[in-house]
Amino acid sequence: MEALFTIENLITLGLLTMLQAVLGFDNLLYISLESKRAPVERQAFVRKMGIALAVILRIVLLFVLLRLISVFQEPIFSIHWAGVIECTFNLHSLIVVLGGVFLLYTSMKEIMIMMSLDEIEAEARKSRSTASIIAMIVVMNAVFSFDSILSAIALTQVFAVMATAIVIGGVLMVLLADTVSAFLHKNRMYEVLGLFILFLVAIMLLSEGGHTAHLTLFDSPVTQMSKTTFYFVLVILLLVDIVQSRYQKKLNALKNRHVETFVPL
Repeated sequence: MEALFTIENLITLGLLTMLQAVLGFDNLLYISLESKRAPVERQAFVRKMGIALAVILRIVLLFVLLRLISVFQEPIFSIHWAGVIECTFNLHSLIVVLGGVFLLYTSMKEIMIMMSLDEIEAEARKSRSTASIIAMIVVMNAVFSFDSILSAIALTQVFAVMATAIVIGGVLMVLLADTVSAFLHKNRMYEVLGLFILFLVAIMLLSEGGHTAHLTLFDSPVTQMSKTTFYFVLVILLLVDIVQSRYQKKLNALKNRHVETFVPL
């Protein structure tokens, strides 16, 4: 039996923990936004329970992938329409594409609700059952986890090291979930940024699933969005939001100053 606490395994554990933290950002953002649909007094419980169940599911999924990875790579169905669409889907690509479609629908729906000002308050107070929200968090966590688990398998084949990294990542998510949710609640404008980040994640999942399925549309192959491109666009979105927020504050201050200057007698 291979020793767990070797220098190589500890270094790998550190790398996997950082990987879980980086790839878990979009998942944490989704959890924070989704938990808002629960009653206020149950939101913290929903986040913690959702993350705890998701961590257990990740470990189970890791175990299954290690044992049955060939099953996930086995072709399920193919489409061959010359000049229009050609693809060969396996279980992995199908799950990722369906997750991307669902996330794209969710983010677009929430963005449209925000644009419909008359419905914001009513929609914001519409709550769903705690069980259904936890179930959605767990399911989407499984979709998000494919990247991190496959990356982990590429780094090591030691199940205990990968499972430990998943548990540490889950603990970090539990510790940060309430903080992220509180920040979004106090800074409502950043919810828009969060939804566009989820929209970007959906596009990344769709491109990954399409690339894995060798999807070709009108003789143009679908290529996977690289992580470098994703984080570059993410940084640009953050910078634009920060600059716009500060500029808006200056405009409001200038407007208030003019109002105070020209107060009618």
